[in-house]
Amino acid sequence: MRIALFVTCLADTIAPRVGIATVTLLRRLGHRVTFDPAQTCCGQMHVNSGYPRQALPLVRRYVEAYEDAEAVVVPSGSCTGSIRHQHAVVAEAAGDHELAARARAVAARTYELSELLVDVLGVTDVGATYPHRVTYHPTCHSLRMTRVGDRPLRLLRRVRDIDLVELPAADECCGFGGTFALKNADTSAAMLADKLRHIGSTGARVVTAGDASCLLHIGGGLARLTTSTPHGGVRTAHLAEILATEATP
Repeated sequence: MRIALFVTCLADTIAPRVGIATVTLLRRLGHRVTFDPAQTCCGQMHVNSGYPRQALPLVRRYVEAYEDAEAVVVPSGSCTGSIRHQHAVVAEAAGDHELAARARAVAARTYELSELLVDVLGVTDVGATYPHRVTYHPTCHSLRMTRVGDRPLRLLRRVRDIDLVELPAADECCGFGGTFALKNADTSAAMLADKLRHIGSTGARVVTAGDASCLLHIGGGLARLTTSTPHGGVRTAHLAEILATEATP
């Protein structure tokens, strides 16, 4: 299958290993992955901050970049949700009904990584090996907008040598929420403290999720802890990174 990668601006600038892992994984499964260097941002932060008009050129750019793609993979539940639920709305609000129709068509072929693997490619065992104790944080947008459900867990359960442990209060927000963490810093910090406490209770050494943004927030909190605490020394890894890992020969 020919799959186009929308890497997301955050992964591109802060966590490029996520894009690399996504490509490595899909190629290992026998698929051709393409990357359009003209891609930029999905426009989510513009819309969520109250600037939908400024997001319109980004919607148009996304549509033009991926209109001919057989399928688009996005290693982010948040950005996938924006593409599906905001792009056509932004175009309609601007009076561009033709762009809105095109945006809906492209959005219908846009998949979060676990959706693509499970629903489109029909695989749960991707041949990964990851000998670590891991807990999974389901991010807010992946749960409530993209609705990936248990797909990431179904993939993780088939990873060889993994010790997958349940995260208490898993469906509670980590406190990132994009600009929420900046505008409501004290509340965000309190939510993060709760999340870190739950992570510490699992004994996991790795926290995984489908969004680099939330992992950035959680990872920042973990980095400020000492190794003497139950959740000190814990690291983060995107779902794509775990699934792309093979046993060392």
